[in-house]
Formats: sequence, structure tokens, C-alpha cells
Amino acid sequence: MTKFAELWEFTVRKPAAFDAYSFSLLSSVSISVFCVFISGYFLHFERMEPLAAAEIKRAVELALTEDIGSGDVTTIATVPATTTATAVMAAREPLVIAGLALAEAAFRQLSSEVKIVSNARDGDSVGPGNVLLTVSGPARALLAAERVSLNFVQRLSGVATLASQFVQAVKGTRAQILDTRKTTPGWRRLEKYAVTCGGGHNHRMGLYDMVLIKDNHLAALSREVSDPVAAAIQRARAQFPQLKVEIEADNLEQVDKALNAGVDLILLDNMNPVQLRLAVQKCKGRAQTEASGGINLASVRAVAEAGVDFVSVGALTHSARAMDIGLDFQL
Repeated sequence: MTKFAELWEFTVRKPAAFDAYSFSLLSSVSISVFCVFISGYFLHFERMEPLAAAEIKRAVELALTEDIGSGDVTTIATVPATTTATAVMAAREPLVIAGLALAEAAFRQLSSEVKIVSNARDGDSVGPGNVLLTVSGPARALLAAERVSLNFVQRLSGVATLASQFVQAVKGTRAQILDTRKTTPGWRRLEKYAVTCGGGHNHRMGLYDMVLIKDNHLAALSREVSDPVAAAIQRARAQFPQLKVEIEADNLEQVDKALNAGVDLILLDNMNPVQLRLAVQKCKGRAQTEASGGINLASVRAVAEAGVDFVSVGALTHSARAMDIGLDFQL
């Protein structure tokens, strides 16, 4: 019996004693460090590694603890402990799947007797009616894990589906679609994983794995130095020589200053396609380029065709809608 299954059995017997015991199980989602490396001159944004078993377990335990609380009172009151059931998780609209391992873990952590047949994998494109999982076992466990399992798959499939739409929109160009740090607190690792399920790539994982000098950094330096762009790049190189340095540029003048200071990558913020083409020409052979700022599915193709290396899209994680996926019990 898993540790959380033991907790589940304990809450059914003694719901009032749940809180003190359950809090001993809580732990934050572990983070796999995302790496950016140099091959010759070019930066490569690597796709994130699949979720590890320990990460899945911790995320699921936290979600189940949050949802079950002192016990699933409706299920305990209405469904006998001996009742068994079979439920089918299926897509109700076209989507790209992400998060199935989390859904499976939610069921399994409530009962070692749960049996699961997987009919799809993360990264698969499916249509309405396609079965993702078939779950059999104690009805109490299936009912208590239902919402948590769906929350993971619906949300993460939404991110994967939107990422896939952006990837398809720039197909045939050199541009790679990147995510950002605009993620749900506590879910960054999961959402960035979902982006890769949709064919996108991950930008930096956090504030620690790459230098990205933004407009507010430059504003903070503006009273101290005459050329904050050059000063910021030089200080970053000196303090963190092992990391790659990117800087945000709002105009072509800043692009020139960044190039003269030897930056690796320039984030071209809120530039129109004409400005982007000019910036790309300036950067050719000297730095790579990333377009960002209000880019959507209607505009991303024109941005990519300007010749940028990367297009970062905050909407992949902050605006993706949950997909319509259901879990229906078989009669």
C-alpha cells in the first residue's frame, strides 16, 4: 500500500484525525533544472525531461490532500467500501494530451487495487470520443480521485494543445516556439513539461539558470551609468561567466548597444515585422533573436517570417483554457 493510500484508508476510518497526519505528507513539487547550452555559437533551448516518478507523486499528493481534506464525505456516506466500478476518461474535443501520468497516479495513490489501461500517451493528438484511460477498482477511490485526475489532464492538455497550435502556425520557418515564466504558481514544472508535449521548447526555468536583462533592470541602472545596456551585460558576464546572457531591446538603438557589448541573445520586445527584420539583419552572425510581446495565433506567422530564431509566448501557460475531457462511470 502506498503512503497516500494508507492515508486514504485512515481518513475513511477516522476523518477527524486527518489534518495532523496529512500535513506530514506535504512537500513541494521538485524541480528539474532546465539547461541552456552553447554548441559552437548558437544557443539551443532544450525540451524538458519527462516528469520523474517522485515529481508526479509529490504533485499528486499535494492535490489530493487539498481536495480530500478531512475526507470525501459524500462518497463515504453514499458508496459502500466494497463497491467496485469502471470509469472511462475520454476526450470531448480535439486536443493534444499531457498529464496522463499524473491522472493515473491520483487513482493509484488512493488504492493499490486500482487497475488502469492506457489508450494514449502524452503528446498524442486525439479527437472527440477517443478514450485516454480506462480505470477499474474500488468505487470510493475512483470517485475521490476523479476531480484531481481531470484537473491535471484538462489543464495540462490545454497548454499542450495551445503550444501545438503555435508550433503548427510557424511550421516551415526557422523560429522555435518558447514558453515563459508566466506560469501558475507551483505548477511551472508541469506546465513547461506540457509545452514540450505540444512541440514547443522551454525558455529558462527560473531566475537562476540564464541571465535575462529586462527593461526594469535597465531603468534601475539608468541613474548610475550613462550606458545601462553595456553596463548590465558587462556585470552579468563578470558575475556569472558560465551563464548565457540575453537582453530585452525595445528599439534598434538598444539592439546596436547590445551587439556592441557582446550579448548572446536579444529579446525584441513588441516590435512590428518591419522592425524585426531590421533587427534580425543587424544581429546576423553576432547574436540570436527572440521576438516577444503580445504575440497570438493571428500574428505569430508574420513574426516568425521576419527571421527570428525564437518566438516566446506567455499565453501558452497563462491563457491556455482547460480542455473538455470527461470521466464517465460505466453502468
